[in-house]
Amino acid sequence: MSDTLFRFQHPVDVRFKDIDIGGHAHHSHALVYIEEARAAYWCEVSGRSGLDGVDYILAEARIRYHARVLWPNRLAVGARVSRLGKRHFVMEYEVRSEDGELLVSAETTQVMYDYEAGASKPMPPRVRDAIDSRDGPFGPGGKPK
Repeated sequence: MSDTLFRFQHPVDVRFKDIDIGGHAHHSHALVYIEEARAAYWCEVSGRSGLDGVDYILAEARIRYHARVLWPNRLAVGARVSRLGKRHFVMEYEVRSEDGELLVSAETTQVMYDYEAGASKPMPPRVRDAIDSRDGPFGPGGKPK
């Protein structure tokens, strides 16, 4: 993954409380850093905010650690949709230090979800179009053209 592929960037500060006995951010905090970026991306792309604006659930997460995340640091978290299905979307992330070093890369799969019905739902056309114009175009099978 290259930082040029991530037009959406979200700053995240490493907090002192994130640091574990090894002197670096605990491994679980990478999920928090990408979650913050995903939420900001979703607000921007969907035009909605707050809990009512989140109509997906996390189905899968994969994380790769490249280097230690140290404090203090302001991270740049790049996020983009890499695959767009009828009811799901896959996002890729890069977490970089202030000096540009790649610290973490990740991929998550989200499924569109109707909380009242308790079931998956199709991607709203307006949101699909917004994602397609930002990170697409996506062709058949949801892969980038």
